[in-house]
Amino acid sequence: MVNPIASSAAHIGTARIGTVSLVGAGPGDPDLLTLRAARLIADASVVVHDGLVGADILAMAPSDARLISVAKSRARHTMKQEDICALLVREALAGNDVVRLKGGDPLIFGRGGEEAEACRAAGVPVQIVPGISAAQAAASLAEIPLTHRDHASIVSFVAGQCKGLSEQDWSGLAGVGRTLVIYMGVATAAQISEKLMEDGLAPDAAVAVVERASLPGMRVLRGVLAGLPDIVADNGVRSPALIVIGEVTREPDAALAHIAMEAQQ
Repeated sequence: MVNPIASSAAHIGTARIGTVSLVGAGPGDPDLLTLRAARLIADASVVVHDGLVGADILAMAPSDARLISVAKSRARHTMKQEDICALLVREALAGNDVVRLKGGDPLIFGRGGEEAEACRAAGVPVQIVPGISAAQAAASLAEIPLTHRDHASIVSFVAGQCKGLSEQDWSGLAGVGRTLVIYMGVATAAQISEKLMEDGLAPDAAVAVVERASLPGMRVLRGVLAGLPDIVADNGVRSPALIVIGEVTREPDAALAHIAMEAQQ
């Protein structure tokens, strides 16, 4: 299949401008990559990847491809975002076809929009390849329906480690008929719990924490909002993990043990 971006790559004089593909790597299991993502990785000359992209997926790149990690954590960034944008542009202008590999979907808390804008501003052809988002994967593998005819017709995604968390207005994002999915909320679980209760959500609102969705060691931990900090602390929950809040998390979970065992194989 012809890469629609590669086929339209621009040239300056005799120098070819490469392409940038912002590719969603999904939740981590290579089997959950899209076919297009797998093809692009296999053809890449440069792969710029986040820390959540595992070795099994990186191994799909050609043996002579350059792998550049721009991993970020709460405490340390390998490279600032503006420098990542500059790197993508620089590599493409040097004639390289770059795969920018991101966990989940590139446009859901992945800053893919900023990187696409930087490429377009520099005249670099760019395409965005969707991936299975962390929320979709975690919910499906934990058998938590984000929407349910009897329980929820609205789903909201928020980031739990944004600056000024306490000042943000989350009122109405969770409650009757709604599901709230919180990315990057493990380190701020106590503040999140307190904030939502202050905004009017009942202390006994149902919650689930899904850790390492699709990966070995996947866990699903359930409880109530007031107990969220203890769920995280007592079980040693670490990233990658999502917090899901809403009645949908009370759904029967008889198959969860089997699902978790399969994820470990």
